[in-house]
Amino acid sequence: MTVEQNVLQPGGAAKHQQTFLNQLREITGINDIQVLQQALKDSNGNLELAVAFLTAKNAKVPQLEEATYYQTALPGNDRYISVGSQADTNVIDLTGDDKDDLQRAIALSLEESNRAFRETGITDEEQAISRVLEASIAENKASLKRTHPEVWSDSPNPYDRKRQDNCPVGLKNVGNTCWFSAVIQSLFNLLEFRRLVLNFNPPANAQDLPRNQKEHRNLPFMRELRYLFALLVGSKRKYVDPSRAVEILKDAFKSNDSQQQDVSEFTHKLLDWLEDAFQIKAEEESSCSFRDGEKPKNPMVELFYGRFLAVGVLEGKKFENTEMFGQYPLQVNGFKDLHECLEAAMIEGEIESLHSENSAKSGQEHWFTELPPVLTFELSRFEFNQALGRPEKIHNKLEFPPILYLDRYMHKNREITRIKRDEIKRLKEYLTVLQQRLERYLSYGSGPKRFPLVDVLQYALEFASSKPVCTSPVDDLGASAPASGTLPPQLPPSTIEQQGPSSSDVPSTSPVQRSVIHKPFTQSRIPPDLPMHPAPRHITEEELSVLEGCLHRWRTEVENDTRDLQESISRIHRTIELMYSDKTMVQVPYRLHAVLVHEGQANAGHYWAYIYDHHQNRWMKYNDISVTKSTWEELERDSFGGYRNASAYCLMYINDKEQYLIQEEFNKETGQMLVGMDTLPSDLRDYVKEDNKRFEKELEEWDAELAQKAQQEKLLSQIPRAPAPSPAPVQAGEPEYLEQPSRTDISKHLKEDSVQAINKALAEQEDRGPEAIMDTAIKLEYTRLLKLAQEDPPPECDYRLRHAIVYFIQNQAPKKIIERTLLEQFGDHNLSFDERCRNIMKVAQAKLEMIKPDEVNMEEYERWHQDYRHFRETTMFLMVGLEFFQKKSYMEALLYLIYAYQNNKELLSKGPYRGHDEELISHYRRECLLKLNEHAAALFESGDDQEVNNGLIIMNELIVPCLPLLLVDEMEEKDIVAVEDMRNRWCSYLGQEMEPNLQEKLTDFLPKLLDCSTEIKGFNDPPKLPSYSTHELCERYARIMLSLSRTPADGR
Repeated sequence: MTVEQNVLQPGGAAKHQQTFLNQLREITGINDIQVLQQALKDSNGNLELAVAFLTAKNAKVPQLEEATYYQTALPGNDRYISVGSQADTNVIDLTGDDKDDLQRAIALSLEESNRAFRETGITDEEQAISRVLEASIAENKASLKRTHPEVWSDSPNPYDRKRQDNCPVGLKNVGNTCWFSAVIQSLFNLLEFRRLVLNFNPPANAQDLPRNQKEHRNLPFMRELRYLFALLVGSKRKYVDPSRAVEILKDAFKSNDSQQQDVSEFTHKLLDWLEDAFQIKAEEESSCSFRDGEKPKNPMVELFYGRFLAVGVLEGKKFENTEMFGQYPLQVNGFKDLHECLEAAMIEGEIESLHSENSAKSGQEHWFTELPPVLTFELSRFEFNQALGRPEKIHNKLEFPPILYLDRYMHKNREITRIKRDEIKRLKEYLTVLQQRLERYLSYGSGPKRFPLVDVLQYALEFASSKPVCTSPVDDLGASAPASGTLPPQLPPSTIEQQGPSSSDVPSTSPVQRSVIHKPFTQSRIPPDLPMHPAPRHITEEELSVLEGCLHRWRTEVENDTRDLQESISRIHRTIELMYSDKTMVQVPYRLHAVLVHEGQANAGHYWAYIYDHHQNRWMKYNDISVTKSTWEELERDSFGGYRNASAYCLMYINDKEQYLIQEEFNKETGQMLVGMDTLPSDLRDYVKEDNKRFEKELEEWDAELAQKAQQEKLLSQIPRAPAPSPAPVQAGEPEYLEQPSRTDISKHLKEDSVQAINKALAEQEDRGPEAIMDTAIKLEYTRLLKLAQEDPPPECDYRLRHAIVYFIQNQAPKKIIERTLLEQFGDHNLSFDERCRNIMKVAQAKLEMIKPDEVNMEEYERWHQDYRHFRETTMFLMVGLEFFQKKSYMEALLYLIYAYQNNKELLSKGPYRGHDEELISHYRRECLLKLNEHAAALFESGDDQEVNNGLIIMNELIVPCLPLLLVDEMEEKDIVAVEDMRNRWCSYLGQEMEPNLQEKLTDFLPKLLDCSTEIKGFNDPPKLPSYSTHELCERYARIMLSLSRTPADGR
């Protein structure tokens, strides 16, 4: 972000030279300013030639004079400002040191950019923004023409889009504009900035404008931004559409290039455009006030810009100059936290010469002289890989604090800071020595394998104390040894010769026993007796006592030395951490206000923002239309980096002492705080009221439509219908797809259980009446079901499917619910097949009629039975989905598994035994998506138009709509990893050569894959389920679960 040069300093040459250097730095990844300046000089200002020179594989880097690096700081240079001069008029753009995305078609577009600037006066940065905006608008229009429904389209039910209470309003993604939403929401929630925008009045002579192209683009944009901010304040909608503001930006620049380009420039240029708009107003007010010589103040500059003093030395000559900065760029690679990044950014080169007069070394320090109320750090997480010829994202972890103290970087504290830096340097040098000494204790030895010295001494002590237990290899032969008087068969002839005459020369009655002669250094040598474990062979008690004493003493000494070293290292670390904690160095606190996060690769990704609610003291996550409560822990996980492909690329801190930045407005007369619509100027209040009226009308039309449908259904229900013909019998193995059976339908399956219970009761009490027999039968049935509920069956036997009572018992349903369910079972009309059962059925029905309304809550009763039907339905979704999965029909399986998972999750939210194993369903849902993703990628790689289209249809209609389902629960790490794998699979194509039509399709598709920020929309209709009896359901469920147990779980 830079203040426009024509506002704050005459002439634009310095700006464009700096812009060219910034572009070369980001394109080539070379940070040496000497090399960049020389390349630009040798190419006579032609950026394309400069890029080619710097990126050539065998290019020789010129050996430049050291003076070149500091030529911008020496007298005579345009950028040089001596101490005490008018430093405020010199503005340097620091934002060029880092651009978040470097995927522009670099060498081919630079010449086009230069020619366009010469012809139209539009910079290459502005053209890049134009291309981004045109791509976004084109994507938005194209999405309206698609015949296939998108999951992120608006819900037809306006109540789904209604704002809840005072929940913050989201911004709709109108086509690759998540970056727009993240930046706008971060600024909108800065209350002082919000007030500036809402209370902006266009110049009185606006009808005489535009005088130039900037005024032509900025004033209409400010008007639309005011409207957008007003809607964010007072709209009754859950989210609003920013298309008009985006259209204004798009219309401001004309470009025929629809290729999506670098979007991070928007962060810089947005505030530039706002500065221009406020500058117009400031100049008008200045001319009206007739204050000669007084420079008009620009509130954007006052809010976002600071100044620093560059103090340096070149060949013994010191220099100082003051520069203005906006968004401060910081390198991420090689640093672990924000302070390390800042320390590196504030010191360039060797700085010893700053403290001595005779040193010839050169270097410079930066010291903040004036900090802006809003301080923004741009984190450089992208670098250009010259070997691969494409940008890459840096995923390293970088920590940053919620409160940042900047005292150590202030010019007023530079003397004490230098002392502390010298002390830290000395401590770190000493720390390095201590760590090296500690390493010698912890990794002892001279070979490739090293061990802690204390362990080595312990091992030596154990060895010395071991007692030898010997055994001979000859003894080990035991029963396999040859008989007396014969020779071992393995001995060679040389050994035999040494044993004297053979056994044939010796009388057999007195065989001679001869011992084996061991000849050293021969293959025939049998080793001497060996101990069972390593132990000293010869050691006296006196020697052992001395040795043990020495080893014990040495081990204790080593332990003490190691502990002392570790404690010293810890003390030094603590001293370094507390170096800047004294009272004088915590006077400039800055509080973290917003974190802009990027997820994805260098070429494509998704953006969202974490913004601190200073009045509710909590973090909020702004993800396009979704605005949710968050935590610091979630922010850390997504923003620090190192965990997955998400990390912060922009940090916005605000001065914690400047309360006006976040302070609400108050009525000057009553003193009451203004909220909502009361904070808006009258023109914006009317605008929001009109929009709310349109939305209220939409709600009324929806209500009227629903009422009309309900009336029509009521009239249709009153028309008598002819009895439906009995359905034709269904062949076994081909279940008819019908609605799920009602509780009465399920009760037909319980007839056998009821009859069995009645027969047992009759056998026990044959002489009793129907009521007593029914009571006994109910007790027997309940005992049977209770036993099933208490058993721990294998996965293929789920007794809950056999009877609702098992489900109720496991989930601790009220006793009255269970009793009424049992009465309904024995009062069912299916028991009217013989006289005995019919009598028991009538008794049960009579008891049901006697139950008073206050004895059983019928609404609760119906909820329990509805949950049980829901459980059976979920089981069938799971079962059918797994059957399709085993047949490798992944497209069919996916929809069933999705509904199984969603229904099961709803059940489990009511209790742990309400549903099935969530991990099981999650695993196969995830596997379905991964296999479909691989299949779609293979179709895309084929290059055939039809297959490519089929692959993209799979992605757009199946994969992309499902990704939010996997990301909604961020604790499911396996699902998150699977999403990253699927995204990376497609992002890997970005660096590959392919046909232009494939590249165009990939560019169009990737933002949808990477942008999973919108709300989850339900699929059109759940798949129909077959109507199974309880017996069939249990049988098929057992069969599929058994087959899974025989199949590798693929890491499940």
